Amino acid sequence: MSVTGWRDCGRIALLVAVALGTWNASAQELTREQKEQFLRTAKVVSTRGTSKGVTGVLRATLRSEDGSLTHEAAISRIDEKKPQFQTDRGTELNFRDTYKFNIAAYRLSVLLGLDMVPPHVERSHAGSTSSFCWWVDDVLMDEGERLKKKAKPPDLNDFNAQYSIVQVFDQLIYNVDRNQGNLLITKDWKLWMIDHGRAFRLHHTLENPKVLKMCERNLLAKMKALDQPALKRELGPYLTDMEIQGLLKRRDRIVAFFDKAGESALYSYAGRR
Repeated sequence: MSVTGWRDCGRIALLVAVALGTWNASAQELTREQKEQFLRTAKVVSTRGTSKGVTGVLRATLRSEDGSLTHEAAISRIDEKKPQFQTDRGTELNFRDTYKFNIAAYRLSVLLGLDMVPPHVERSHAGSTSSFCWWVDDVLMDEGERLKKKAKPPDLNDFNAQYSIVQVFDQLIYNVDRNQGNLLITKDWKLWMIDHGRAFRLHHTLENPKVLKMCERNLLAKMKALDQPALKRELGPYLTDMEIQGLLKRRDRIVAFFDKAGESALYSYAGRR
């Protein structure tokens, strides 16, 4: 089923749950589709700046229409284009930072069978079209804090399996802004990727192919199955044709790399993806 189909199913499931009285206000029990519907329809009760000062991002408290559920969301309103932009890596041409890429990254993660990017939807707020992101629950620390504390995962193999997925995903979307603060670790040591506003560059090459060491088998199969019509259908509202073309060209390079590397570079991971 397409992402669009999931969205409709989420709306129906949410309405049925409310009608039957089974809506119990437990955010942990919501499906992805129900979270999307909540983000689209819940009332914005209050907003405030985020603690780490991410540009253009607000932390909002949302409440469902019937008052049964209250949850936090991150609202990103930024949508900038610049011919060139100076970063700590040098001058970037055709710079773009947009909330649209956050939604595109989420939808792509769904197409790839990943559950490591929290739900995002497009919605208007305070006169601006924005992305609303489900606030990740039960965050233990971010990757920067983990490294500073020298905290070791309880299951290193599980953590490394997740981290390899992050690295492949970042190369696929050409994420120039993956930093230790936007890789979250929840109390069960699941990794969550947030803040993809500076991804989906036009390049046909990979941002840093040296990080490609291992690839999860199902992820590789899902990448191979991507095609222009599916990406246009699901990501078209948020990516240009050139950005989609760049994504596919990078996909081809990633697939070629792991096909050449062979079975020794592949692993199966049925855990928290």
